[in-house]
Amino acid sequence: MTEEKRNVYLDYSATTPVKEAVLNEMIPYFTEKFGNPSSLYTSGQESKNAITVARERLAALIGADPKEIFFTSSGTEADNWAVIETAFSKRAKGNHIITTKIEHHALLHSAEYLEKEGFEVTYLDVDSDGFVSLDELKDAITDKTVLISIMFANNEIGTIQPIADIAAIAKERGVIFHTDAVQALGNVPIDVKELGVDMLSISAHKIYGPKGVGALYVRRSVKLPEFMHGGGQETGKRPGTENLAGIVGFGKAAELAQANLPVHAKQLAELRDYFIGRVKNEIPNIRINGSLEKRLPGNANITFKFIEGEAILLLLDMEGISVSTGSACSSASLTPSHVLEAIGVPMEEIHGSIRFTVGDFTTKDDIDYTVETLKKVVEKLRNISSLS
Repeated sequence: MTEEKRNVYLDYSATTPVKEAVLNEMIPYFTEKFGNPSSLYTSGQESKNAITVARERLAALIGADPKEIFFTSSGTEADNWAVIETAFSKRAKGNHIITTKIEHHALLHSAEYLEKEGFEVTYLDVDSDGFVSLDELKDAITDKTVLISIMFANNEIGTIQPIADIAAIAKERGVIFHTDAVQALGNVPIDVKELGVDMLSISAHKIYGPKGVGALYVRRSVKLPEFMHGGGQETGKRPGTENLAGIVGFGKAAELAQANLPVHAKQLAELRDYFIGRVKNEIPNIRINGSLEKRLPGNANITFKFIEGEAILLLLDMEGISVSTGSACSSASLTPSHVLEAIGVPMEEIHGSIRFTVGDFTTKDDIDYTVETLKKVVEKLRNISSLS
């Protein structure tokens, strides 16, 4: 289809490559610095100190106290821990939880589990750009509400919620507020103290760190029970021998993210806007999903009318371009995106939607190659489509 096939990765919201500086810092902890952090001898204490440094780096990135950072195996675990344990620990006060219809499945499935355990869950609607209504949030709170969990930035459409306003409403009503900030971390400034959030979930592999390690920020005043039971790791809150190399890598990735955030965000936003601009001008019958103003810098979610997104994805993949039809965790499913459904995209168009996400290694040439290939792919599919 094109003269020269290239390898173009445009799915940074699914995962990012591990940066060389991160990998270099991790490698010794697989080999000569392998001591168990719980051991009292020298190598064990060196490992423990490495975790302390990583915790400090992560805390600095989000404006937290290091003692408020608890390492987990993933953002999913952090979400489960925050939501499920808060609900059960507050059950004497009430059994009502508020979230939205566009959350990540780590949160939605946790909420569904709690419903089976007798909790009531309110799933807030969002507008056509993916924003929650603050008035509807206020109206949903009752004297039985114990938790509000609303994601910082959506993983599919990139819309960034008014987190500080939501946190203020929760605080005024005496309700704990948790936010899934997995997509926001390293892409937008986060200061948990200024925002006023009580708990915040994050993950390493979205910021050029390794897979298999995440973290949960818990404000010191919040008493969150442990999610698992075992040893005394993470001050007894999250037992299990630590993923030492992974945590070290997370810490280094956090340090790089903090240093590079302004340049990183500007670079991604410029590439995203250039890409969206070309697609809007050169490909007819498309829809940009999500807010154009309050949006993650690297996200472009686009509906191509009259064709199937799965076909677009496969043809782009044949030309060396990696994209997603939705969140990567569920893109293998043919179930329509719950996020696009919630913002009102017609059902017949949801399956024609593709998420493109750029990152630190994306170039303008990558974007140009993608647009030229995309034009050919869309034209080819529309010519054979029964929908057009």
